[in-house]
Order: sequence, then C-alpha cells, then structure tokens
Amino acid sequence: MIRSPHALTVAAMCITTFVAADASAASVRVTCEVRSDRSKISVDGRRLAPGAYTTEAISGSSLAMAGPFNAVRGQVETDYDSDPGDIGDGATPIAPDFIEGARVTGKVVDAGGFTVAEGTAVCRVRR
Repeated sequence: MIRSPHALTVAAMCITTFVAADASAASVRVTCEVRSDRSKISVDGRRLAPGAYTTEAISGSSLAMAGPFNAVRGQVETDYDSDPGDIGDGATPIAPDFIEGARVTGKVVDAGGFTVAEGTAVCRVRR
C-alpha cells in the first residue's frame, strides 16, 4: 500500500502518461474485396508520427509492399489492386488471385523497419 502522498502522485502521473500514450498509438484500417478475377486491398495508417512509411499487404503466401510515403496529417493511405484501371490511377499492382482464404493482413512499417500498426480483415467476397 502506498502511504506517501508524493509516491501516490508519482504513481498517478505514471498511469496517466501510460494511458495517454496508448490513446495516441498508431492504427491501421484494412479493407479488401475478392472476386474470381480480381483482388482489391486498402491499407490505411492513422495517427502516425511525422515520417516515411511503407505499407504491406499479406494474404497466405502472397506479399506486396508500397511506399515509402510521407505521412500527411498523420495518415498514409495505400491501395493494391489487380484492375488495370485502378493500377493506372496509382494502385500498387497485385495478381487477381493475390487474396487467399478471403483474409488480408495489413501493416504500416516505419523507416527503421519497425511495424507501427498491424491489422487483419476478412474480405468481402463478390461473384
């Protein structure tokens, strides 16, 4: 039990600092869609510190990377697609059968190679 008012204040400050740091942690939103002839993925990083980031899309044994991109207002947004029109609009090219098992993991990786955010999505399946 903490008996000293000073020790109690220090403990409260440490807890508050830990909670505040966690509330501002980077996050990632992963969305995906799979069709018989198309794979489409978005990996969007949020609440990122200023700097350059690479994103990764992983499904089964398939891996694609995009970047590096500088975070703008704490965000990095990347698209991966097998559709030639979307590739022409800036999406990173992937094979039509890139998505395996209708699941994709997206990562946001900083310039030092550290994964700052990671998430997995179950893809929308369209026929």
